[in-house]
Amino acid sequence: MSTTANKVPLGQKIAFGLGMLANQMFPAVIGIFIVVLVKDLGFPGWMWGVVSLAPRIFDAITDPIMGYISDNTKSRWGRRKQYVFIGAVIMGVAFVIMWQLFRENSLDYNFWYFLLTSFVFYLGLTIFSVPYVAMGYEMSDDFHERTSIMAVSQWIGQWAWVIAPWFWVIMYDPEWYPSADVAVRELAIWVGIIFAICAMVPAIFIKSRSTVNEDYSPLTLKNIGGSLKEIGNNFVEAFKSVPFKKLCFATFFVFNAFNTVASFTFFIIVYYLFNGDAAAAGIWPTLFGSIGALVTTFLVIPIVAKMSKILGKKRAFMVSQGISVVGYIMLWFLFIPGKPYMFLFALPFFSFGIGGLFTLMMSMTADVIDLDELHTGKRREGVFGAIYWWMVKFGFGIAGGLSGAILTIIGFDSVLEVQPEGAITGLRLFFSGLPIAGTLLAMYIMRNYDLTEDRANEIRAELDKRKTEIIK
Repeated sequence: MSTTANKVPLGQKIAFGLGMLANQMFPAVIGIFIVVLVKDLGFPGWMWGVVSLAPRIFDAITDPIMGYISDNTKSRWGRRKQYVFIGAVIMGVAFVIMWQLFRENSLDYNFWYFLLTSFVFYLGLTIFSVPYVAMGYEMSDDFHERTSIMAVSQWIGQWAWVIAPWFWVIMYDPEWYPSADVAVRELAIWVGIIFAICAMVPAIFIKSRSTVNEDYSPLTLKNIGGSLKEIGNNFVEAFKSVPFKKLCFATFFVFNAFNTVASFTFFIIVYYLFNGDAAAAGIWPTLFGSIGALVTTFLVIPIVAKMSKILGKKRAFMVSQGISVVGYIMLWFLFIPGKPYMFLFALPFFSFGIGGLFTLMMSMTADVIDLDELHTGKRREGVFGAIYWWMVKFGFGIAGGLSGAILTIIGFDSVLEVQPEGAITGLRLFFSGLPIAGTLLAMYIMRNYDLTEDRANEIRAELDKRKTEIIK
């Protein structure tokens, strides 16, 4: 059970936020670097789909297992810290190795090399991210303080999306590197080292209590193997919670509709706005991601956190996602050849979608965990966090596979400097249309979410009452 105080010092929030920076930087950079697989190493659409989908499905499968292990760990360091540290090391080292790709090698060799090393990277990501997210759920019992924790962490984490797009400029500037594959090999080393260190910060600085004397099952291989049935039961139990189910599916549709088309930004700007000339496109692909992230950091997250206190978390979600739909519609009209600056006017609206999503959803998941404890008597941050992110990552894998499938369906060919007209139109239709559909579906799912602030406070009071009775 949680024994944390309601208010969390700013230093602890920042330490948690640096972990979020790492948690977001690695996928952000992968989204940038992966363009090299298609544009410079010649991966066809189906290969892109496989290397995007397979490791993430593996990641999604291992998440619930890691959640169970984390929830049942007896240690003087607590349940989470040691895994966060070990996962950070594996993740950083594997990321460096994963991108050591050479165009001199055959296409098949590069495909299998990247695919297999990706599995190691995503294993490290699971070991890090599942207990890391659970640490955030445990940091406070207060309804609004939870939103504050997640707002600070998302504010820091958003800098990943400010920084990462600038790699496009570096990768394709001949004054920096002779080719993008050379750039990726070196940049991966810097990213792997720096952000593995950021990922270690929560393990070192966030306080935790010893669980040595807790009544957990020993984590032997035999018990972990035998626990697979319990993990399955936990999964089923978690999905009996209607509010939790709504959070999972709403996140799935918003986040993964966005991720399916996110990497198309580069292709739309280069091939539609600049007729396939990546050098002429210059920093415009970078500005799309970087300015969008800056807007999210300095405008969206503070506004969403304030809306949450005034309107409640559900209404804040509905408003922020509605604004993002307006942004996606604007992007259809504001991608204008010869006037690339026009799309910048859509970014403040567009950014409300992903910018508000996790600030609210991670806070709401902590409320759902309280509800689960009220019903079951169990405190299962690791399990709920793992299942929530299982939905995200499984969908992320599907999004990667769909990205490759869409490129194949619309006839996009990275070898051609000038793409067929239908291919670019198809890219633009999917880029705006798919996220709008996903967002509207998520809003429909959340329309009757009923875990309000008053209800959350009632649950918290009952749990505190139980703790007092146990102490007596």
